[in-house]
Amino acid sequence: MSLKSKIEAEIKQAMLNKQKERLTPLRAIKSLILLAETEKGGGDGLSEDAELKLLTKAAKQRKDSLEIFKEQGRDDLAAKEQSELDVIEEFLPKQLSEAELEAELKSIISQVGASGPQDMGKVMGAATKNLAGRADGKAISIKVKELLNQ
Repeated sequence: MSLKSKIEAEIKQAMLNKQKERLTPLRAIKSLILLAETEKGGGDGLSEDAELKLLTKAAKQRKDSLEIFKEQGRDDLAAKEQSELDVIEEFLPKQLSEAELEAELKSIISQVGASGPQDMGKVMGAATKNLAGRADGKAISIKVKELLNQ
């Protein structure tokens, strides 16, 4: 089942259950999908990879907004962003734990033959490709720097 059909089913369910707080982020995701499909010229829809990128981008936007609202003491807006983020994360793959991320990155570092901080670009290229959707780019970057500087 494609992401678009899953979202449409969830929208129907949220409407039936009168879950307004769930309906808003679901509609936002559907809108992103429709926009991406029309940019490509329609066709058969989006690939799983493209869908994952859309969801990851939407989640990152919510996280950034959440941080800003918390810094400014806007708890009402922060709560709204957090609830939207929770709904979006339901459709993303399970995120790697700190230990899992470190193990994956050590494997990638040995695969590309990285020996120090000068090889950060090689490792990041492989890591972002292999860990897409399962780990945040910022977390990957921090962990790669830490591992390469040992």
